[in-house]
Amino acid sequence: MPQLLRRPEGPILTFQSIETYRENPVDVYGRRQEVRMAGSAASIVLTAAEHHRLTSWVRAGTTPQRLVRRARVILGSATGLGSRALARREQMSRTTVRRWLARFGAKRCDGLQDRRRSGRPLSIKPKARALVVALACSRPGERDVPLSRYSLSELTTEVANQLKVEHTELLAPSRSAIWRVLIRDALRPWRYRSWIFPRDAHFLELAGPVLDLYACRWQGQPLWADEYVLSADEKTSIQVRRRCHPSLPNGPHQAIRIEHEYERAGVTQYLAAWDVHRAVVFGRCEPKTGKAAFARLVDDVMSQEPYRSARRVFWIVDNGSSHRGERAADELSARHPRIVIVHTPVHASWLNQIEIYFSIIQRKVLTPNDCTSLQELEHRIIEFGRRYSALDKPFAWCFTRQDLEQRLREPLLQSAALTLPTAA
Repeated sequence: MPQLLRRPEGPILTFQSIETYRENPVDVYGRRQEVRMAGSAASIVLTAAEHHRLTSWVRAGTTPQRLVRRARVILGSATGLGSRALARREQMSRTTVRRWLARFGAKRCDGLQDRRRSGRPLSIKPKARALVVALACSRPGERDVPLSRYSLSELTTEVANQLKVEHTELLAPSRSAIWRVLIRDALRPWRYRSWIFPRDAHFLELAGPVLDLYACRWQGQPLWADEYVLSADEKTSIQVRRRCHPSLPNGPHQAIRIEHEYERAGVTQYLAAWDVHRAVVFGRCEPKTGKAAFARLVDDVMSQEPYRSARRVFWIVDNGSSHRGERAADELSARHPRIVIVHTPVHASWLNQIEIYFSIIQRKVLTPNDCTSLQELEHRIIEFGRRYSALDKPFAWCFTRQDLEQRLREPLLQSAALTLPTAA
């Protein structure tokens, strides 16, 4: 049907059909003009980095499909395809194609990502949120709740009870809403860890030399090449648990099966010394602990090279009865003049590297404990020591004296030093 072509702000000048105009475009004065049809926009020029990034999005199997389609639009435009052809190929409207081309032109590859949205409004009110956080950060006993710690269900119940009393106008949040609050603030009130405050008034003075020895220093000077550091202790009361039924090996989809019931077939004490820098372990099994048993361990180590001819051998020990106090140190020094006994502070077994080796023994040798005799258990422990020494791998100890000084300056430890009794 013929349509009227109007000059802007002017009267009717002529008639021309749409079909004729498309084939032979002329203006209202009969002059031919260039018509830029929709979809023939200029092609996008990509850099090598942008082309590689878009191609990787398209080829990756984990890329969201919405991002893949947008990347294909940009890559197609870079090859010269117009918006009409891109819309037909990607099965989207031309308006959508133009939108992503414009977004790419403004922000390049980052413009193809989804914009951040406001999301669903929070369903929990600020007062209820504050109550959830307050309860999660307090002990149940502070509010006369007969629990040691809150679980998610118990916390949900307690929040509802508190809101009924303090804020009757608020609705109790659901379990999932409370879970989202806890996630946002990284709170897990059902988790706990055991730890201990430093109870020795001279903790730094006693722990500092131990940490210095681990760093190959003593009294501010580096250790000589013929000076060695040993960490020693006892692992007591290792039982022989003879199972009432032989253990069964593992198989396909079947773990090793250990009989639950057992008979006690003896007990042994494992005394060990760990060379901190040479990664060598020395050990012996004794029927009971004491000064005599520990002295035999010291004699075994000091009778071997390179300790027999060393300048000094530092023995790091805790405050156990076998080597406690200056008297025990003097007795060992009288037997072996090259020995220097260094005691750790009270309640500081974590400073003694031999405890790390004992934990390895517990996991690799004693769990599960299904030995049939005391001789088999002792043989397994001693042979594992030789096996572990062959690895020649010292422990990667990273805690230094400077780290300890920084930890002891924490306000929590400062307040604890005023309230906790000092160990004798």
